[in-house]
Amino acid sequence: MAALDGLPPLRDVIARHGLDAKKALGQNFLLDLNLTQKVARTAGSLEGVTVIEVGPGPGGLTRAILALGAKKVIAIERDPRCLPALREIADHYPGRLEVIEGDALKTDFESLAQGEPVKIIANLPYNVGTQLLVNWLLPRAWPPFWQSLTLMFQKEVGQRIVAREDENHYGRLGVLCGWRTQAHMAFDIPPQAFTPPPKVTSTVVHLEPIATPLPCEPDRLEKVTHAAFGQRRKMLRQSLKPIGGEALLARAEIDPQRRAETLSVEEFCRIANLL
Repeated sequence: MAALDGLPPLRDVIARHGLDAKKALGQNFLLDLNLTQKVARTAGSLEGVTVIEVGPGPGGLTRAILALGAKKVIAIERDPRCLPALREIADHYPGRLEVIEGDALKTDFESLAQGEPVKIIANLPYNVGTQLLVNWLLPRAWPPFWQSLTLMFQKEVGQRIVAREDENHYGRLGVLCGWRTQAHMAFDIPPQAFTPPPKVTSTVVHLEPIATPLPCEPDRLEKVTHAAFGQRRKMLRQSLKPIGGEALLARAEIDPQRRAETLSVEEFCRIANLL
């Protein structure tokens, strides 16, 4: 990869710019450029595609995306220390890398897309990854502005994303992802591939939007899943009591003695539509 793009090894870049990973920013830098290329390839063909990346850090994944032919990368980076390293990549790929210094949680991603379909590829900071995913899943307008999401998470979060009813990791995230996307775990990345090594294995998850998901209002589905899984060990008649309890479940034709983890996405949507 270093030979492919002619830029220096990431370890040299990090040492030269003094980029020690900050725990407060959820940073763990992926230095193996073969692995960053594998992550980028999971998103499918990038030829002529605009890619949005969150938390590029020293730019290992950014380099892979650009080397694989992306028309443009829009990278959102909160840590100003990383900007000089990213500027070197921008100079190497003139006009193809736009770096925005800012907080991804406060970023209007749809406006960045400017009406063009985009792919989102990111080694997400651990402390904001799940919230960003939920934000991308729950716009009122659907299909969304993104063509696909290729995201790196802690493995446990990845398992929650792809889980279905009656599986151990099934919860609110599994319902929301199962409602609007086809999601699968692509491959795991061991802790030692990162600097510093996290205490957990990471996994890359690829999500594609379902063109016509079950009709349901996002805020209602959020309300139901929040109540149901907030007390997941209790029967639904108890956990859903604040939003209608047994009367609501009777209208949805769902046994009030069931627990949240046994309900399908369709059943959650049915309850939400009756709120």
